[in-house]
Amino acid sequence: MKNHFAIRLLLLIAPLAALAETISTNASTWEKSVVNIEVARKSYDYYQPWNRRSERAAKTGVVVGERQILATAQGLSDQTLVRMQKNGRGKWATASVVWIDYHANLALLTTEDAAFWRDLRPADLTSKPPAEGAKLQIVRWREGKLENRQAEFTQYSVNESVGSAINHVQMELDSEIRDAGSGEPVITDSRVAGITASQLGRTCKVITASFIHSVVDAHKSVSPRVLGYFHFYWQPAENPASLAQLKLSGEPRGVLVINVPERLDGVDSVLKPRDIILNIDGFDLDMQGDYIDPEFGSLTLENLSTRGRWAGDDIKMKIWRDGKPLDVMYRLPGYDFKNSLVPIAVHDQMPDYLIVGGLVFQPLTTPYLQRWGSEWERTAPFRLNHYRSDEATKAKPSLVILSQVLPDKFNIGYQEYRSLVVSQVNGQTVNKLADLQAALKKPKDKFHIIDFVPNESLQRIVLAAGDTEREATQRILKRFGIADDEQITSKSAAGK
Repeated sequence: MKNHFAIRLLLLIAPLAALAETISTNASTWEKSVVNIEVARKSYDYYQPWNRRSERAAKTGVVVGERQILATAQGLSDQTLVRMQKNGRGKWATASVVWIDYHANLALLTTEDAAFWRDLRPADLTSKPPAEGAKLQIVRWREGKLENRQAEFTQYSVNESVGSAINHVQMELDSEIRDAGSGEPVITDSRVAGITASQLGRTCKVITASFIHSVVDAHKSVSPRVLGYFHFYWQPAENPASLAQLKLSGEPRGVLVINVPERLDGVDSVLKPRDIILNIDGFDLDMQGDYIDPEFGSLTLENLSTRGRWAGDDIKMKIWRDGKPLDVMYRLPGYDFKNSLVPIAVHDQMPDYLIVGGLVFQPLTTPYLQRWGSEWERTAPFRLNHYRSDEATKAKPSLVILSQVLPDKFNIGYQEYRSLVVSQVNGQTVNKLADLQAALKKPKDKFHIIDFVPNESLQRIVLAAGDTEREATQRILKRFGIADDEQITSKSAAGK
């Protein structure tokens, strides 16, 4: 009886031991391809934009070519020093950024330290995306050892890139790994299937190898290309009554265009509200706006703007307009943070601000709203959050707010006002800090008249102009330890 139990136990342990040995062996091959990255960077306080502090971020990189390390872009903005370390311990090598693409969330690093590259081996990126049931591993250096965690493929989905509004296909995994999402390579069949971009709970979102290939190749070209996007809004064409009104017979299909904002690049849009888009770039759309991708299966149409396409490319669309089919060529606009009325991010520059008599003016940006904490989308002022859904236009490219008032006898009575959107100053429209700066040079009868947009809690502020104002500003700067009363870049409120 005991012998039979022992035999069964051995039969159970043997395959587990073999699996553990296989995983360990596979993991060891990546010791020469995975590196640690440490970034020292400037972090700005968007409530007191004249202040900054230093912080450090830890990331993972993977060797992908001769003296080339692939990493995610997050955490690399406003860098002061980047270092890389191999083998999980020991000497650090000073690194430099070859290129960085904040919209794709990808960057390429290198170092001139020849000793660092000794014994390192480039990893291969897979050309075939993993399918359901594929064996996946996430590897990284942790406390001097190469950590290896199994991951389970769940699905491919189209999501916005971390820190940008660019949509592209991403792989979703389920794993017990903790605190991932900083560029850890995902391995399948001894190749890199992608690198992690984020983690929420057990779900990791991964930038796919095919997307990485396309971005890397684009940056190799003589004229680097930028990612584009679809500059229109749509909804599923699933309402039979709407389709009948638009005279589209047959089974419901395609998507209904509901809004076509003004394009900042000056190109006329070929689409109109109430158009039904039936096909994009050769792919038929179902009534949910999905198409069948030959690599990833069913995906939303937004992925077609980044599936081997770039800003400036013409994409053929088949649409239904005025009761008949029509072929049009849609030119992809380039994505930039300034395309949004409230920029999603501002990279590699100090926050802009202007102080006048203790009144602090700033561009309205998402980093400013994020000062309300981890739940800023719920806790930041609703009226400011509401602007995030608006597109920038030539007439209104951005917004300026009175963010706070630094108290002084000069501005007594206004100290409690903050987060108000400016409309005009001295009768001149203000859309950016440069407009405000110019308007302040033209006071009205020795006064500055500051008007806010309708429905704000305060509609107007009147301040004395001239020597009294300048003396108050200098007094306030000294009291609060502020070095300068302004920081205005040429790309004020637009980001990069």
